[in-house]
Amino acid sequence: MKGHLIWFNPAKRHGFIRTEEGERLLVEESGFEAGHVLGDRCAGTPLTFERQATHADGDARAVRVSVIPEIVPRRARRRR
Repeated sequence: MKGHLIWFNPAKRHGFIRTEEGERLLVEESGFEAGHVLGDRCAGTPLTFERQATHADGDARAVRVSVIPEIVPRRARRRR
């Protein structure tokens, strides 16, 4: 699945992801793939993840979370 990070608090070690379908999922620090844990000011970061149901009450969380590398468009060169 794909989505964007709503917020992540490194001190509390959790945050929330908004899926493309609009669902809000809990993400814990342990749910990130190695090397993909985020710090402060990362809202809006595009992510890929798997949805995992955790409790009998239907709560779900994101696991195997990794950051989608953003492709920065090249700037056009100026003619002189």
